[in-house]
Amino acid sequence: MASSSSLTLFFCLFFISLFLSLSSSLNPRRPISSRSNGIDLFSSRNLDRPSLTADDIHDLLPRYGFPKGLLPDNVKSFTISDDGDFTVDLTSPCYVHFSDQLVFYGKNIAGKLSYGSARDVRGIQAKEAFLWLPITAMESDPSSATVVFSVGFISKTLPVSMFENVPSCSRKLYLQDS
Repeated sequence: MASSSSLTLFFCLFFISLFLSLSSSLNPRRPISSRSNGIDLFSSRNLDRPSLTADDIHDLLPRYGFPKGLLPDNVKSFTISDDGDFTVDLTSPCYVHFSDQLVFYGKNIAGKLSYGSARDVRGIQAKEAFLWLPITAMESDPSSATVVFSVGFISKTLPVSMFENVPSCSRKLYLQDS
């Protein structure tokens, strides 16, 4: 019995030391840029993230379970860190019509990205009635082919088909849209 508990203790200590050595070698804040040119965007040690290269964020979005048309066509650059923090820089702020939904994109968009989920989103607003409301989260639901947009505790579900194509940006809000 004593040798069994010694062996268990040995394996526990071995796995703890292995875990500590692996976790100390990871740098979760290492930024990944759209200009990575052939370098994997994510560490191969982080198995729950896609390992890929992408020069266009619209090509990256479907690998995270989102339609490529969630962002407008004027993306200048983007970064994604190993822990999912992302930033998207647009050439200018703009407005986009998605069917009957009007959306404003600020020049800088940020948040935390994981498969099927974007949390702590900043830089996107949707117009509802007479109010501009900040989008704070997005969830993709492949089973129902929808994307759920959250504004605090309120949410709106829209079909993925609205976001299949990358939309063109308009720098002006036309009077009939205000």
